[in-house]
Amino acid sequence: MIFPNLRMRERRKDEEVRRQLRQTAALTQRDLIMPIFVKEGLSAKSEIKSMPGIYQFSAREAVGEAQRLYDTGIPYLILFGVPKHKDETASSAYDERGIIQEVIRSIKQKLPQLVVIADVCMCEYTSHGHCGIIKKTKEGFQVDNDQTLEILAKIALSYGNAGADYVAPSAMMDGQVKVIKEALMKNNLAKVKIMAYSAKYASSFYGPFREAAESSPRFGDRAAYQMDYYNSDEAILEAKLDIQEGADIIMVKPALAYQDIIYRIKDELNFPLACYSVSGEYAMIKLAAAKNLLDEKKIVLEILTGFKRSGADFIITYYAAEVAKWLKETR
Repeated sequence: MIFPNLRMRERRKDEEVRRQLRQTAALTQRDLIMPIFVKEGLSAKSEIKSMPGIYQFSAREAVGEAQRLYDTGIPYLILFGVPKHKDETASSAYDERGIIQEVIRSIKQKLPQLVVIADVCMCEYTSHGHCGIIKKTKEGFQVDNDQTLEILAKIALSYGNAGADYVAPSAMMDGQVKVIKEALMKNNLAKVKIMAYSAKYASSFYGPFREAAESSPRFGDRAAYQMDYYNSDEAILEAKLDIQEGADIIMVKPALAYQDIIYRIKDELNFPLACYSVSGEYAMIKLAAAKNLLDEKKIVLEILTGFKRSGADFIITYYAAEVAKWLKETR
């Protein structure tokens, strides 16, 4: 098809015209999910060295942070816990008096409208830093998938009982959504929804998170259960399986190097989709901004809009609080 009289520059000659003709809806606070790290026994918030502006909070301070986020218009947060006690079975993760359970109850009592998502994994709670039960083999070790499922279901139930709106299984165990869904239904917690880490890649972008959550593996790596970054068809299959098992939202993690995955999943499955702009992405931008190599606000808004243009309905980002402030200022 030929358009002999179409002059494309007329479509972008000034800001008003550009606004009128934009093909992606503008970024809003309601697109954003803010991660919060809560550390047991902490007396005052502690800044994470590799993530300037991001903190580990005490239980009390985490509730105050939730209030601050809610006041900026952010409707969702996702919680990660750092316990005092770690063992081989992650028992602190499903303790009804655990740090995340305590914070969920406190937040929901104060801010019942705020949507609380609780990450369901074991790496922060295990002495070895892996996302499941370790089974020794002749070759060394492996994570026992089915034993791990039992623990993940217990963790999800404890978060649901505490009042979480969503549980977010991130261990990448086969069948994790199914066992969690069944456990929630069996225990009259059908109202608790599941945000599944469906396409979670074995990525080098997670380094700062592992400092924040104190979850680095003591040996080996997670390549045997997280996805190989060479693969994209596998991501579609993982997402389909999670939908079949009962996920309410599926997720791609990381986001910046995986916008093709975000696009493919949304295009092929047309299902509610989140992406996680991870700690390494945040740290790189902060470092470049600190050296005046880029305009931090402009680059962040460009990147997050790119995620939305690719098909993400929700964006987990450590920039959520700053972006919410920027969006208010530009209204």
